[in-house]
Amino acid sequence: MDIRITAQSFDPSAECAAFMAGRADAGALVSFVGTCRNETAGRAVTRLTIDHYDGFTQKEIARLAGEVAERFAVADLLVIHRVGPIEPGEAIVLVAGLSTHRADAFEAVKVLMDYLKTDAPLWKKETGPDGARWIEPRAEDHARRAAAETST
Repeated sequence: MDIRITAQSFDPSAECAAFMAGRADAGALVSFVGTCRNETAGRAVTRLTIDHYDGFTQKEIARLAGEVAERFAVADLLVIHRVGPIEPGEAIVLVAGLSTHRADAFEAVKVLMDYLKTDAPLWKKETGPDGARWIEPRAEDHARRAAAETST
């Protein structure tokens, strides 16, 4: 597993290509890229700032990824998560899974992303022309997280 927390922007396509390079054992690469939007619920967003607890955040995400790896037949998992200020259009998170067959890779990436939305120790603040506000996981995020517990 490759788990990275970074303040630097990254190229999701290049990261996926590097992740899969030389992996003849994997028949499937599934990835999810979350990007910063320029609006949320009709409110303009000029910047997203993500705070974290250095050291602990990476360990907790690795723990969550380990749980997912135990449940699904994945050969490897990759998580890259930005912290600090992020501009609209920039990648926030990349979650990728390698497996022999696509079904396990799809499920692993979906479930891991559901875990990250609700359980990762990351704090998000959106800033726009009308000020800043902290973002909490939504009810549907928690519902997806609960459903992920029974996903196989």
